[in-house]
Amino acid sequence: MDLKENSRVAEPSYLPDSVQQTVKILVVGHFAVGKTTFVGTLSEIRPLRTEEVMTEASVSVDNLAGTPGKVTTTVAMDFGRITVSDQLVLYLFGTPGQDRFVSLFRDISQGALGALVLVDPTRLSESFPVLNLVEDSGLPYGVGVNHFDGGQRYDPEEVRQALDLTSDTPIVPCDPRDEGSASGALIDLVKYLLDLDVRSQ
Repeated sequence: MDLKENSRVAEPSYLPDSVQQTVKILVVGHFAVGKTTFVGTLSEIRPLRTEEVMTEASVSVDNLAGTPGKVTTTVAMDFGRITVSDQLVLYLFGTPGQDRFVSLFRDISQGALGALVLVDPTRLSESFPVLNLVEDSGLPYGVGVNHFDGGQRYDPEEVRQALDLTSDTPIVPCDPRDEGSASGALIDLVKYLLDLDVRSQ
């Protein structure tokens, strides 16, 4: 499975008749962790974005620590599509990370196969509410550790222990700006989710 080879070939706007399976994947995480960037990097179609300029009201609510230059925020969702093969297509739904959008997350999560939870290793404490939300929804998930420029690199097992994750939860380093890195994280997640789906049948 190679997303990089199969994506962005011709900017298709429709699905070929050969497609036999479509899979809905959520891209979730706390505020300003890179969800919109991730979806935009991988989508073969022009991604749907619902970003708005942050007002003084939102600045007083959203924690901007560690996010220099952050001037917009997602207010509904991001949407993108990836054709993995002639038979399989992924739909990516990026959801807002703030507490006030919990009800929106619950609506969007309906019918999803699972979720990729993006985390910032320098702000792991902000990931717990998102992880709790995903776990409460019953969605299986993997974790993409967003390594920002110049930041310290952490071993996946350190992240696993810090977030108290199970031994089988996929944890992969991920740069949402890089197509190869982002697709690698998504490939690992989809393999994990499809294997769980097969075993549950």
